[in-house]
Amino acid sequence: MISKRKSFIVGLKSTKLSNNEILFLKKYKPWGIILFTRNIKSFDQVKKLTSSIRKIFKDNKYPIMIDQEGGRVNRLRDLISFDNMTSEYFGDLFNKDKKKFEIVYKLFVDKTSYLLNLIGVNINTVPVLDLRVNGASKVIGDRSYSKNKKIVSKLGDICIELFQNNSIGTVMKHIPGHGLAKVDSHYSTPIINKTHGYLLKNDFWTFKNKKCLFAMTGHVVYSKIDKNNTATHSKKIINIIRKNIGFKNILISDDLSMKSLSDDLKLNTINLFSAGCNLALHCNGNMKEMKIVAENSPQVNSFVVKKTSQFYKILS
Repeated sequence: MISKRKSFIVGLKSTKLSNNEILFLKKYKPWGIILFTRNIKSFDQVKKLTSSIRKIFKDNKYPIMIDQEGGRVNRLRDLISFDNMTSEYFGDLFNKDKKKFEIVYKLFVDKTSYLLNLIGVNINTVPVLDLRVNGASKVIGDRSYSKNKKIVSKLGDICIELFQNNSIGTVMKHIPGHGLAKVDSHYSTPIINKTHGYLLKNDFWTFKNKKCLFAMTGHVVYSKIDKNNTATHSKKIINIIRKNIGFKNILISDDLSMKSLSDDLKLNTINLFSAGCNLALHCNGNMKEMKIVAENSPQVNSFVVKKTSQFYKILS
């Protein structure tokens, strides 16, 4: 049952569940699992892995997610090459030839969805709705559809609809906008100094009115709104996400093992929930850290149960 789970998502260490991981999943009952390249070596292997996870939970719709954007964020690279299929490529194609874009992008999403369904993954952490900004960190770069906010928003809508039509849930990121960051939040904390008004009309705007069931925060400080906390830990920013951007579904933190977060893991876990995130994400597969996240994550609440049930309805 969904209601028996705890409000966190974890990564796994390797290509099959270890005995310790089996015991961990049975004891702590995370809401979901995220897979990375380290977990994927062949079709048969990853199908066995996802099946073994779902057997533990006795739930054939149990949430298993992946970052399968295409381009350099391609967790399926040992199975198939999507290296040229960047969001930038699709944004440029949309700008030049909308009819060709419609055909090529649908083929890309259909092929990706087929592979994900085949291996037992039912959530893809796309679309990236960050704007591409000159002079910003390359951590976003070609992962963004465009510098043009209208193109980013439009392609985001298309991405969400196509994947959901193929029974794959989507996670828009990195809400409310990572594009202006001049450093990579995997290694240090980006500080964005633009005004609230500017951000609402630009970076935050691309996330509005999206039919996405999930969103992932960015570990970014917006100093003119909350100089002390990243978006993940900011009540002020999450209030903007809920009220100004209008996102009404499940809000997931970005990875708690990223170096942009200054406090210890226990505090970072506790504080993301008090700020208003619904699920904690921890990716590196380190068992000691996973237990800290698990022990400091609450049982899923009625809101998460309701929204997860809505997600289950899109699955075939």
